[in-house]
Amino acid sequence: MTKDSTTEVTNVLQTDNPEYIRLVSHISNVWEGAKGKAALAVNTELIDASWQTGRYIVEYEQHGNIKAEYGKQLLTNLSRDLTRLRGKGYSRSNLFNMRLFYVQFPKIQTVSGQLTWSHYLELLKCDDTMEMQFYYNAAIKDGWKVRELRRQIKSSLFQRLALSTDKEGVMALACEGHQVQTAADIIRDPFVLEFAGLPKQKRYKEKDLEDALKSHMEQFLLELGRGFAFIGRQYTVPIGSRRFKVDLVFYHCILKCYVLIDLKRAEIKHSDIGQMNLYLNYFKTEICQPDDNPPIGIVLGAKKDELLMEYALQGITNQLFAARYQLYLPKREELQAQLDILLGA
Repeated sequence: MTKDSTTEVTNVLQTDNPEYIRLVSHISNVWEGAKGKAALAVNTELIDASWQTGRYIVEYEQHGNIKAEYGKQLLTNLSRDLTRLRGKGYSRSNLFNMRLFYVQFPKIQTVSGQLTWSHYLELLKCDDTMEMQFYYNAAIKDGWKVRELRRQIKSSLFQRLALSTDKEGVMALACEGHQVQTAADIIRDPFVLEFAGLPKQKRYKEKDLEDALKSHMEQFLLELGRGFAFIGRQYTVPIGSRRFKVDLVFYHCILKCYVLIDLKRAEIKHSDIGQMNLYLNYFKTEICQPDDNPPIGIVLGAKKDELLMEYALQGITNQLFAARYQLYLPKREELQAQLDILLGA
C-alpha cells in the first residue's frame, strides 16, 4: 500500500480510524491491481486472436483457395458468416486489418503486448515499413497513448527526424527509434505547433503563441520529445541593473541540462541569436549546478535565413540553435519525396 493511495482513501472516507483506512486501502489496491492485470490479459488475447485470424486468412489464400468458390469475396463472406456465428466485431474492414496485421508482423514474437490493438490499427496506416517500424519502437519506448501516436504520425515526425540525418541514420532511426544523446538530437526543423490553434493567416503576438503553448503544454511536450520537464515561462534573468525574460525554460532529464526557448513571431534575426547567447552565459554561471551539463538555447521562429543564421552562429561556443516552427501539419507527401531522394542518393 502506497502513501499516495492511503492519502486518497483518507480524503474520501469520513473517518479518522487508521485501521479502517488501512483496510479500505488494502482492498482498494487489490482490486485496482486486478483490473490492471485483467485489462492487460484481455489486450494480449485480443492481439493474439487478431494475429491468428490474419494468419488463417493468408494461409488460406496461399494454398490456392483464393481462387475457390469465395474468390475475391473472401473477406466479405467471412464477415457475413463470422457475424452470424459470433456477433459483432467481424466487419470486412476489421478482417482486412487483421490480415494486414499478420502480413506486417509475420512473427508473433515481434508483436508487443505493451501496445493495444488500437495502436496497431494506427501503425497499419503507415505506407512505408521503415516508417511503421519507427513509430512502433517509439510508441513502446516513449509510452505513447493512441492519440499521441496518431498525432505523431499526422505530424510526419519520422520524415522530419529522418531528413536531419544521412542514409545510415535513417536506417538506425527506423530500427532503434529516436536516440537523444546530444543537443542536436532534440532539434526538429520545423517544430509543428498545430495544436496551438493560431491560424497561420491571422496576425498574432509572440505572447499569444507563448500563452497557447502554455495552455497546451502536454501537446507541446509531446512535440518537443522525450525527456523535457517544464520549469517556467517568462523566466527572469537579472544582469546588472537590467532584467531580461526567457520565454520558456525546461530541464532535459536525459541530457541533464536546462533548455531555454525564445519565441519569435516572424523571421529570426541575428540579434535574437546574440540575446539567447547572453541567456546561456547567465545560466551557465548563475543557475546551473556542478552536475548539470551546459544549457541549450533554441530560438524558435516562423522563418529563418539559413545563410544569416550560419554567420550569426559562427564562433559561438554555447549550444545554440535556430529552428523554425509552423502552425499547421506538414504535407507528408512533400517530406516523403525529399526523404526518397535522400535514401536514393
